Amino acid sequence: MEQRFVMKCGGSTLAALPASFFEELRDLQAQGVKVVIVHGGGPAISETLGKLGIESEFVGGLRKTSNEVLDVVEMVLAGRINKEIVRRIQQSGARALGLSGVDGELIQARPVANAAEIGFVGDVTDVNAAIIEGVMNMGYIPVIAPIGIDAAAQRYNINADTAAGAVASHLGVERMIVVTDVPGIMNGEKQVLPSVTVEQIEAMIASGEIYGGMIPKVRAAIACIQGDVKEVVIVNGDMPGVLSKAVLEGGIGTRIVQQ
Repeated sequence: MEQRFVMKCGGSTLAALPASFFEELRDLQAQGVKVVIVHGGGPAISETLGKLGIESEFVGGLRKTSNEVLDVVEMVLAGRINKEIVRRIQQSGARALGLSGVDGELIQARPVANAAEIGFVGDVTDVNAAIIEGVMNMGYIPVIAPIGIDAAAQRYNINADTAAGAVASHLGVERMIVVTDVPGIMNGEKQVLPSVTVEQIEAMIASGEIYGGMIPKVRAAIACIQGDVKEVVIVNGDMPGVLSKAVLEGGIGTRIVQQ
């Protein structure tokens, strides 16, 4: 049975990862493991909007997206960050191909329920998995920017975690890796929890045991558990050998399971 996995990573996290991380991707690819990367890029989008003097606000953790903001989102995600990741993978000796959800209608979307107040933010309705399979079969790592499109060719800003979960589910992948800058979910004693359920996480947020910047990270990981995806592993990309351990061995980071 061939090994395949979907990896979600923030754009700023990926940019800061050491060369060894990308060398490990190369080694996994050489071993026949098929990797798909879905990336975000929130901080870089905010920075570019600021430079251009475009107002940007968040509603319930999602960026309010006008057509003007959408142009910048697409430019930064599908342009700068996507190509930066592709370059770094290729520098390591692996092969990568950058795509956005617009290409080949890869990520099909519809407006979210509160579109009236949040603009062109989308929910994923379908993923054209055949394109991803084709790219992998040609020997490339697909690197996907989470922009969606609908039948009327309207673009949508898609939350990267939601997009990654949908991509994994449509590929029939049961375990997703979320690469971040923390070693996993910690308890009050600062020990990494090897495994938690969605229910336990909600209780830990309510009790204040999970707090601050960790809340969006765990909520993001939970958003990836949809369809066929049964578990998400949160790992620190700086750790040596992190991908092999997460994909082939287990026992690293925190496994988040449905129940």
